[in-house]
Parts: sequence; structure tokens; C-alpha cells
Amino acid sequence: METGRTGGRPLGLEVLPDGRLLVCDAERGLLRLDPDGKQGVEMLADSVAGAPLRFCSNAVAASDGTVYFTVSSRRHGLGDWLSDIVEHQPTGLLARLVPGGDAEVLLDGLQFANGVALAPDESFVTVAETGARRLARLWLTGPDAGCHDTPADDLPGSPDNMSRSPGGGFWVALASPRTPPLEWLHRAAPRVRRAVAAVARRLPPPPALGGARVVEVDTYGRVVRELRGRGYRMVSGVAEYEGRLALGSLQEGAVAWCDLSGRPSR
Repeated sequence: METGRTGGRPLGLEVLPDGRLLVCDAERGLLRLDPDGKQGVEMLADSVAGAPLRFCSNAVAASDGTVYFTVSSRRHGLGDWLSDIVEHQPTGLLARLVPGGDAEVLLDGLQFANGVALAPDESFVTVAETGARRLARLWLTGPDAGCHDTPADDLPGSPDNMSRSPGGGFWVALASPRTPPLEWLHRAAPRVRRAVAAVARRLPPPPALGGARVVEVDTYGRVVRELRGRGYRMVSGVAEYEGRLALGSLQEGAVAWCDLSGRPSR
């Protein structure tokens, strides 16, 4: 069933308490959509810090209505996402939109900022850096408010979207496994990476590697559970509901389900 059209390319979704949807549209920006069609599509932000939202990716809403959202790249758009990964330039960011205000940058210099999630008590916000295989954390309250750190580094794959788990941690979708040639390329000189990206733009998109893979991390960034599956490629989203995981993908034409019963965490 179709719930609406944004007029662009929708990516991350967040269900709001009133039933409306936050939509990160890679072409238009941060939107709010009424699935009932009564209020249509509302533009919340199409720029941040004076620059257009070129690649709005994922969003999460706090209890006070504040929206935290990511911009994957300020250099490349969705159609050229692979170039951003290959060039390995930290042009992603985390932004905040306070009700009635303008979007502002909270964290800059992120490696392909992607999934975003709030702590259960909203004391911090966590961002998946796809290009660096890590999670970044910005403290919002407490003695470390305004500081940021890296609770999870060297993940077993490239993190994409993420969501809060009922256990208080986070589910993280791993879109692809570790790729040694790409890791080698990230250590090469910038001119080498740019040259490889230019060649890659003229080639067909590479096939997705590996099967489904997701991890659950606790609030300290420790992996407490890892699930793998076959026949479902490039998992880009994950959410738990009533003891099952729903998986989304950029490659597949359907949503996959995984029964969590009998799958204890570590």
C-alpha cells in the first residue's frame, strides 16, 4: 500500500507520535509526510549552515520534538554514493532541527554519516559512519554534554541504518562485509582514491557482497549479538518488533523477517 510520494528519493523514515512520518529525502531534504493525505508533504529543512541538503540520509525524533538527522555527503549525491566511499573524504555531518528553528550542524567531518539513534534516556545520539566502519556518539546531557567519542570501532562490516533495541542498545545493519581492497585504498594517497573513484563512475555498480548481516550493540558500543543469513543482500535497515527483526535492503525488492526466538545475546 502506498502511503505517499515525496517528489524525490526517500531514504530514512521515522514514525512520529502523531502517526506522521519523518522522511529524509536525498534530493529534497528533511520532510514530514501525512500518510492519511490530509496534510500532504511538509518541508522541514532543505539546507543547513547555508548549504543545500545534498544527501539527507536518516533521522530520529526526540521526545521534545527535536529532530536529529544525518547528511551522508556534502560532495556527492545519492546517485554517486560509491564515489564518496572510495574517495574517503569526511564530508558527512550530524544536524539538529529544533521545533520552530533552523537546522544546525552538531558534528562535522563524518565518514558517510548514515543511521542515527537516540539513547533510551536521550542522553546521547549515535551515528553510523559507513565509510569508517564505526559508530560516533555525541553527548547531549550530563557532564560530557557537547563532547563526542567513538563507542564502537572496527565493526565487522559497513554500518548503515540503525534503531534502538528493546534491550536498551541498538540494532545496526551491516550493508557489506569488510573489504580488504577498499581498506587498502583508504590508506592510499587522496589523488589515488580520486582516480579510482573516477574510474568506478564509468563502470556498472558492483554487485552486493555477502548475505544479510546485523549486529546488536549495547550502550557502551560492545557487540552483544550478531546475526547472519543467506539470500538477502545489502541490508540497509533493521528494526525489532514483537520478537522479530524487519530487514530492508537497497538490492532486494521485499522486506525480510528474522525470528529472534531462541537466539540469545552473548
